[in-house]
Amino acid sequence: MAQIKELNAHERPPEAVRQCYKRYSRSTVAEIDHAPGVLDLQRLDEANLPAGVSVSQYMSSQDLRLAFDDFIQGQHASNVKHAPQAENIPVFTHDAVSGLLMIPALFPPTIQTELLSRLLHRDLPNPNHKTNLHLHYDVTYPTTCPESEARPSFFADDSTRMIQPKDPQVHKPMSIQSVLEKKLRWVTLGGQYDWTAKVYPSEPPPPFPQDVAKLLKAAFPQTDAQAAILNLYSPGDTLSAHRDVSEDCDVGLISVSFGCDGLFLISHDDGNGAEVIRLRSGDAVYMDGTSRFAWHGVPKILPNTCPSWLSDWPCPDEASTESKNQYQMWKGWMSGKRINLNVRQMTFGP
Repeated sequence: MAQIKELNAHERPPEAVRQCYKRYSRSTVAEIDHAPGVLDLQRLDEANLPAGVSVSQYMSSQDLRLAFDDFIQGQHASNVKHAPQAENIPVFTHDAVSGLLMIPALFPPTIQTELLSRLLHRDLPNPNHKTNLHLHYDVTYPTTCPESEARPSFFADDSTRMIQPKDPQVHKPMSIQSVLEKKLRWVTLGGQYDWTAKVYPSEPPPPFPQDVAKLLKAAFPQTDAQAAILNLYSPGDTLSAHRDVSEDCDVGLISVSFGCDGLFLISHDDGNGAEVIRLRSGDAVYMDGTSRFAWHGVPKILPNTCPSWLSDWPCPDEASTESKNQYQMWKGWMSGKRINLNVRQMTFGP
């Protein structure tokens, strides 16, 4: 843990990392499709891996299936059919990035759609979970139905309803439609990270969603999910290279991808270079060891790459008539989005 206390969250990335980031942020999709330096996890051939890449272990999909079924249980488990999944899922490592685990297609479609639904329909409308909008807006929430304790989803809200700025001379009122289409960039779960000051508040955090924590624990038992940042990207959006060093412990970080493909950049151990990984929907990354403190960022979102089975979320074809009516105007929303769930453990103790 001593190392994490010695690092500055405001420090600037090394020049080699910045140049790599700049190069890929300016690359076209066609260039990326044929770039030999991009690791595409779901396209790697285990018999002919790139230099430095190896398979360190295999994760048992049978063991994970029990956690998946438990996660779905109580929703619609009786008729859920998981998409075929590899019997053993390869876990890739890279010699230049110690401790980094790269897992392709870890979460099957049924889990991805259900996880998205809980995060965005249930957890986003929770006032305890702050967003980028709270800094400049008095965020108000959909009206709760008298017969239900659950707060309605923003996707079922009146799309023309306006939220008001804290300072009208600086910011204009914003409709719910504008929020969901572009303006919502991140949501914090559990520990409410302050992105401006790059610290966690001193007061006790709201509880982390237990069903999500349990699901992640099955895949990554070393990490207790205590805080998360849910990033929402559209094509053209980026995330600058940075290090996650604001926690009080150095337990590994979990990253799960949904929707459109994104390029994930992570620095080499020596800081003199970086790897670029194409993360597709369902892929996961675990940053442990030296990679826990690596510079990383998202230089590029690849448009029109969301898998077809997810592109109509939150109004998929198999949804009930009631659900379709509720979310109909947002059908196809995910086709232009990449969502990333970044999870970390804040402290060693309770």
